[in-house]
Amino acid sequence: MHYQALGRTGLKVSRICLGTMTFGEQNSADEACRMLDFAVAGGVNFLDTAEMYPIPPRATTAGATELIIGDWLRQRGGRDRLVIATKIAGPGLQHLQRRPSAFTRDAIRSAIDGSLRRLQTDYIDLYQLHWPERKANFFGQLGYRYDASDAFTPFAEVLAALAAEIADGRIRAIGVSNETPWGLMRMLALAEAEGLPRLAGIQNPYNLLNRSFEVGLAEVALREDCGLLAYSPLAFGTLSGKYLNGEPLTAARLTLFPQYCRYTGARAVAATGDYCAIARRCGYDPAQMALAAVIRQPFVTATIIGATTLSQLATNLAAETLELSPDALAAIEAVHVDNPNPAP
Repeated sequence: MHYQALGRTGLKVSRICLGTMTFGEQNSADEACRMLDFAVAGGVNFLDTAEMYPIPPRATTAGATELIIGDWLRQRGGRDRLVIATKIAGPGLQHLQRRPSAFTRDAIRSAIDGSLRRLQTDYIDLYQLHWPERKANFFGQLGYRYDASDAFTPFAEVLAALAAEIADGRIRAIGVSNETPWGLMRMLALAEAEGLPRLAGIQNPYNLLNRSFEVGLAEVALREDCGLLAYSPLAFGTLSGKYLNGEPLTAARLTLFPQYCRYTGARAVAATGDYCAIARRCGYDPAQMALAAVIRQPFVTATIIGATTLSQLATNLAAETLELSPDALAAIEAVHVDNPNPAP
């Protein structure tokens, strides 16, 4: 396993981060603990979760993922060898949060209180804003519609609230998720101008079906040492090719939760078939090829993998050392040129 710097924090994280949003929904606590053990044994030191997990969000299960990780931490120990990331939910999930849906100081403190309690730890290594408080183009929305009446907590206040948590030792570093170029640059500029904490990473979707990060954010990530923590690198598992043959997959995510249809449109399915054909022609596992294409990008700090079985996890972890051939890279790029970002 290779390790990379997390922004300018001094922390080193494994290039593969274990995403945990299935823990407590598709995976039982026992299954989750086995996957955590397997990942850590394989060199993973970076875990990502959120106060709202598991997915899909429900009032009855919110926080269950952090509870599972907390029990595992208490049983296994070794907290100081791990980098644990979690997130405060953005607006729209008040019934889960039981607090105002804003990034105010009180809301941030309350959310951190809950995460620390569930994780059974004294500190969080990377604390992230799960999605913008303001209206912006994220979660698959490309076009931006300006609304002058849109109100949100000023970034300086948000960063000041997070600075207080850092000063208290409750969090070590901060980041954003599902953020836009304007939001990322504005927060970085404020941090520099006003001596506030600097963002260490941005967690956005990035995969062979959605390379929109390259358009406006990749340069920022590189020049500002605020690398991408790429989520959905397998596009909800579609890039493994398992949905292409039409056979029913009773335990698969898109079978259980068909509302997550971002990567199942006609263009996305066509591109997925092309990418899987490249993998077969070059002798690669399709999932490993898709992951390796993300891991190799210079603006990516870590790739957040998910799995519901140990065999899936083993396959995904093995992608960390896969070097794609020039022929494979050229073929991947040709598909992208012909069918760019079919699932933004």
